[in-house]
Amino acid sequence: MKMDCRILWSFLLLMALAVPLSASAMEMDDCLDCHGEVDEVGEDLFIDGDKFLPTEHADMGCVTCHESVTDEHPDDGEAVTSADCLDCHEELGGQYMATAHAENAVCSDCHNPHQVHGIESVSGPDMNQQCSQCHDSIEVMDSHAEWLPQASLHISKLPCITCHTSAEGYVIVLNITQKQKKSEGLKGYSFSNYADLKEYAGEKEIQSLIDIDGDNHISLAELRTFNRNPAYKSLHLSGTMVPGEISHDLTTLDNRYDCTFCHASGPGSMQTSFLALPTEGGIYQRMTVEDGAMLDTLYGTPNFYMTGSTRSATMNIIGLIIICGGFIMPIGHGTLRFLTRKNRQH
Repeated sequence: MKMDCRILWSFLLLMALAVPLSASAMEMDDCLDCHGEVDEVGEDLFIDGDKFLPTEHADMGCVTCHESVTDEHPDDGEAVTSADCLDCHEELGGQYMATAHAENAVCSDCHNPHQVHGIESVSGPDMNQQCSQCHDSIEVMDSHAEWLPQASLHISKLPCITCHTSAEGYVIVLNITQKQKKSEGLKGYSFSNYADLKEYAGEKEIQSLIDIDGDNHISLAELRTFNRNPAYKSLHLSGTMVPGEISHDLTTLDNRYDCTFCHASGPGSMQTSFLALPTEGGIYQRMTVEDGAMLDTLYGTPNFYMTGSTRSATMNIIGLIIICGGFIMPIGHGTLRFLTRKNRQH
């Protein structure tokens, strides 16, 4: 009798351990087996696995947000529940709920929870796609042109959130852009994707195009080598300013109306920069860049120039020589006349 009880308890214990293990092992695969096929579930319930798996939400697992899903889903007939974004993002949600946007849009209107990424994984143009869903580009351009000089240039080069959030500072993010065929000037360049850069890198990783020593840090010397390499004549670095931290408080701070916030000589934020490289999954991965790259406009970042903030050390030296040369003639002439004044007394 005792032996039978021991066998029974052992069997129950094994069953208890086996059920959660098997469920957790099959959970993500089971979900995507159906929801990864648009013909199976329809467009509304379709999840693009290639875009979902690289996200942090995928690391958490499906049932973290959809707790009501059981092993018998969908045959159990239970309604699928969805977590509230504020359950995890309470601080950002609190900032957003205090804005006028909260009356017109919920989180999922701007952020697809199955494709969402942090700010460091998204390019500048992609950041603006959320805004453009509601804000017509022509109206935005016209309203900014009423007070902002070169409004079209500012809007094309900056993410909206650089100015329209309460983030105190910004950083410079460099992207590799590629010249398009039959195009002229800098307007003929577009962001390079992973496949574009892989053609240049060959068997090596695309980071090797700039990160020559493979230390995941871009030095000024490596920037100069990249910009001077004739093999990369169709590539150049394009920079933009993005907030240094995430904020969903969409208040436009007063300093954003002050031109010197960006166009000042050597601001601290201008020293901090990153290189954003595309990945196979369609997102971006940042690498740090040596301080001072934005100020080295002649060799480090020749295609990133901001009036009043960037400079070239070489041009500074040339300018100093020109200025000094302008003084040499009158000073030399005056000195010579002074030394020879006795000879002219007669």
